[in-house]
Amino acid sequence: MKFYVLTTFPEMIDSIASTSIIGRAKSAGLLDVKAVNIRDYTLDKHGKTDDYPYGGGAGMVMTPQPIYDACRAIEEPTGKKIRTVYVTPQGRVFDQEMAKDFAKEAELIILCGHYEGVDERVLEATVTDYVSIGDYVLTGGELPAMVMIDAISRMVPGVLTNSESGCDESFSDGLLEYPQYTRPAEWEGRKVPDILLSGHHANVERWRREQSLIRTAKYRPDLLKGREFDKKDQTIISEYLKEGEKDE
Repeated sequence: MKFYVLTTFPEMIDSIASTSIIGRAKSAGLLDVKAVNIRDYTLDKHGKTDDYPYGGGAGMVMTPQPIYDACRAIEEPTGKKIRTVYVTPQGRVFDQEMAKDFAKEAELIILCGHYEGVDERVLEATVTDYVSIGDYVLTGGELPAMVMIDAISRMVPGVLTNSESGCDESFSDGLLEYPQYTRPAEWEGRKVPDILLSGHHANVERWRREQSLIRTAKYRPDLLKGREFDKKDQTIISEYLKEGEKDE
């Protein structure tokens, strides 16, 4: 899968994309993360990619020409329109389902805004998806872009060495992940739950499901809304909620 990140700070993308799982996947030829410097496409003799906003106001706005030409330079060799994401607080909040959806693409362009935003006309001409990673303000779109690339990359076949690790994590089935433990069996007086030492796989899986449901009900009850559960799951959730009411 190929990612093209349109940015005025390519070094930010290059530094993160060369490490950890993404860096390993790039070396193996499974991923390609290319930082496209928007400044390389500006026609301004001073290399500017921003200007004052019409109508007045504080800050600067990124101009349309270099962004549009950068997109065209990426798409023209392919002869097709490439799905293009703009990172913005106005977009739909990024989640695991969106990561899975984006992972189906062979190529993806991510546009990183800066300053007070991007000229609306070039967004209308190029962007297919408006995405936010949360309700807060960041300096630019580079960090959100890498957050999305990290999550999307994990859905690409072969990127994760353990074939099961991508499907057993938080949000893979819409629930938070169960607690994890490793050696030693006892640490600072705290013991690993006996069931995990039992070797009984069916019981372990049942316990993990129960813990996922309880954790989700405790920390992210919003994830349970609108979902249908079988009777066993409903009983676990109901019993946890009842215990919570008693504690109050």
